[in-house]
Amino acid sequence: MKVIGLISGTSSDGVDAALVEIKKRSGRCRIELISFDVYPYPGSIQKKLIDLASGLPQTVANLCHLNFYIGELFADAARRIARKGRIALSKVDLIGSHGQTVQHLPVPKWEGRRPIRSTLQIGEPSVIAERTGITTIADFRPRDMAAGGEGAPLTPYLHYLLFSNPKQSRAIVNIGGISNVTYLKAGASLEETLAFDMGPGNMLIDGLVRAVTGGRKEIDRGGKMARRGKVDAALLSELMRHPFIQRKPPKSTGREVFGLQMVTSLLQSAQTRRLAPEDLIATATAFTASAISENIQRFIIKRGDLTEVIVGGGGVKNPVLMARISELLSPVSVKPFEAVGHESRAIEAMTFALLAYQTFHLQPTNIPTVTGARRPVLLGKIIPGAFSRSN
Repeated sequence: MKVIGLISGTSSDGVDAALVEIKKRSGRCRIELISFDVYPYPGSIQKKLIDLASGLPQTVANLCHLNFYIGELFADAARRIARKGRIALSKVDLIGSHGQTVQHLPVPKWEGRRPIRSTLQIGEPSVIAERTGITTIADFRPRDMAAGGEGAPLTPYLHYLLFSNPKQSRAIVNIGGISNVTYLKAGASLEETLAFDMGPGNMLIDGLVRAVTGGRKEIDRGGKMARRGKVDAALLSELMRHPFIQRKPPKSTGREVFGLQMVTSLLQSAQTRRLAPEDLIATATAFTASAISENIQRFIIKRGDLTEVIVGGGGVKNPVLMARISELLSPVSVKPFEAVGHESRAIEAMTFALLAYQTFHLQPTNIPTVTGARRPVLLGKIIPGAFSRSN
């Protein structure tokens, strides 16, 4: 089957789209990337989404509108990635869409005797199915949460398929808006996989860059600001005492913890400590790297061997961040996905193509040892495509 995977991550900068071919041989899926691209959101959409996810005052009408508008942008991305891969839409069997997360609240809020976990992704899948004529499977997190899980991370299912090895123990790190890790012990089964969110990825650095440059820059491209700055050791030590960093897995997080609220707090700390903007960015970069290293050392290396760390996501493009991670985890080898034949940023979109494929074939894809769910469950909601396609 040819399947398109779509996701916009916590950075809310655009739609990652991957067109893949999936085959099943001897009961095991084989996935091949045909084409991948990132389609940036137009105009002020990123700011609107970040404001929404950060809890700034919004009308329900605005949320309703954005849900359908983001659905249109996801449908556009599906059409464009098929065109890039030179595959007619009529030849695409499925679309798997993660959508755009605007809230993820895995820590239960008690309503009487009921512990309520919740999550909300927008990007209306009915719009995607209608515009493309392709059966669309979306909204993958809620069923796992209904079964008592955290609903995240979901990428470990693909990590296991691509990177498990009978002789090497690997940690697969994704540095998107949030950083997460999958530990694949040599020879271990899927059910023995350990994975969890570790803390901020690019989210905190990006938010601070936007703030200190007055919106003139969106990211610390090439780590240039961090390289010019000096890490404030006292502030870094304070950040490393954050309760999420110390918390045992299973755990997942998002912009609610490491977004606007923390950006605002760090800007105030920088003013009090008289830190230059570059020093603040250097410290935030060091915090991201240290949180990753601390989690790997505390929850992975202490429980078993580790041969290498393979890193994907947008964070691999920040050489200052990557160098610090390598330094902190030495002598364990740290390398990007490209070094083992995969495109760093394509992995998340490929994940939702694979999850859609498995759901279509009635195969559960949550990993209870990862999310904390009571049992394996089917993920996603199925929106049938057109019975006949004229596209």
